[in-house]
Parts: sequence; C-alpha cells; structure tokens
Amino acid sequence: MRARSALFDVYGGHLRERGGAATIAALVRLLEPLDFAAPAVRTAVSRTVRQGWLEPVRLPDGPGYAMTPRAERRLDEAAARIYRTRPSTWDGRWHVVVLEELPAREARDRLASSLQLLGYGALGPVTWIAPRSSPELADVLAGEGVRAGTFLGEHEGDPAELAGRAWDLGTLGRDYARFVAEWEPVMSAVDGTAPPSAFAASQRFLHAWRKFLFRDPGLPRELLPADWPGAEAAEFFDRHTNRLAPAVAKFVDDCLAHH
Repeated sequence: MRARSALFDVYGGHLRERGGAATIAALVRLLEPLDFAAPAVRTAVSRTVRQGWLEPVRLPDGPGYAMTPRAERRLDEAAARIYRTRPSTWDGRWHVVVLEELPAREARDRLASSLQLLGYGALGPVTWIAPRSSPELADVLAGEGVRAGTFLGEHEGDPAELAGRAWDLGTLGRDYARFVAEWEPVMSAVDGTAPPSAFAASQRFLHAWRKFLFRDPGLPRELLPADWPGAEAAEFFDRHTNRLAPAVAKFVDDCLAHH
C-alpha cells in the first residue's frame, strides 16, 4: 500500500462523513499505524493537491486539506461499489460508451483503468459497456481529452454471454475465493480491543478489497454464474468491517480531536 492510496481510503472511508477535511497533523496521526512517516504523508498530500483531489483550507485547528468536488464524486462512486449501496435491480439495458478516437498509449492506459474503476468493461478498443451509467464518466473522459458517444441499449442476444465477453468472470470468481481464504486468518486474529491495530487491519483489508473495483462491475445477479464466489466474499468483507467499525471510529475520532 502506498501513502497516496492510504490517504484516499482515509478520506473516502472516514473523513467524508466527518466534514471531509483534516489538518496535516491529524493525517499524520491517522496514517501512523500503517507505518507511514510524516514526510511520506506530507509528500502524498502535496502530490494529491497537485492532481486536483485535495485543496488547502483553513480549519479551527489550523491549516488543513479538504476534498475537491472532483474527489467527492470519485470517492462517492467508489464507496457505492465497495459497500454495494446502489439498487440491485436491472432494467436489462446497458450503458454503452463508444470512443471517437484512441488517445496515446499512456493516456489510453489511464483511461482504461479509470473506466474499469467506474464499472465499464471493454468489448473492443473503442467500445465499453456497463450495467448502469456512471455520474463520473464525463469527468473521466474530459480529464483525458477524449470525446465519446454514449447511449442506453438492450442486447438482442444472451446478456450473460455479453457480460462474459466484457469481463473475465471465471478468474474473478477464483480470486474472490482466494481473497476469503487468505484474509480469514488475518482478520479473525484482530479482536478490536486496540483501536490503532483495528484501524490498521481494517485499512489493509479495505485496500485489498478495493482492488476488485477495477475488475468487478457489480453485475446484476441474473448475469452472474451460479454460486458466485463474489457474494460470499462481500459478506465476509462486510462482517469483519462492521465488527471492527466501533474501534476504528474511536481511533479516527481521537486522531481528529487531538491537539
């Protein structure tokens, strides 16, 4: 885990619901259990400001950093998929994105990563689909200077077959099962009596789980294989996250209240 990723997780998972801002001293305290020293946190904050995700603000305790509107949209989008708060029903229509041109290689890789994070899968070099539209799509396309046509449409063939072309569900399912097997002994060993340790474990757990956002679009149940391992993995993630939530919240509140 890098300091910048940990910073995003802290803002999205904890600071968003507590006003969305913190002083640099509070951020250093929050990331200390993850073994990030103060210089690494300051560097990550500076880089994140330059990239337009955070902005300097004046807080009662001194100078701090708040999420920009762009960051709020990105983190809200990610949270909706991490914790699966969107409606689970599907009307049978796909959101289709057709790029008008392909950007240069580096920009193309960034664009593909961003589209995957929003839940889109590639049917070809310029065609992407998702089971629902993303409110952040326009920001992603504009950020790379790419024009695209978008529309909602129904597939005349088998929708599950189409999903299988856009996403590697077999490999994804096996990786979900591996995630549960690897993290079960780790999380079971954390009892939540020490808030800093509970926070560190929960953040590493979240970081590992968040990687699935780039690969799992949150397909409707009817498009998934029978006995989908992702369902068990999601229940496993929720169970341990909720179990440690009181200790984690205490640690975060203590870090923000410290003077």
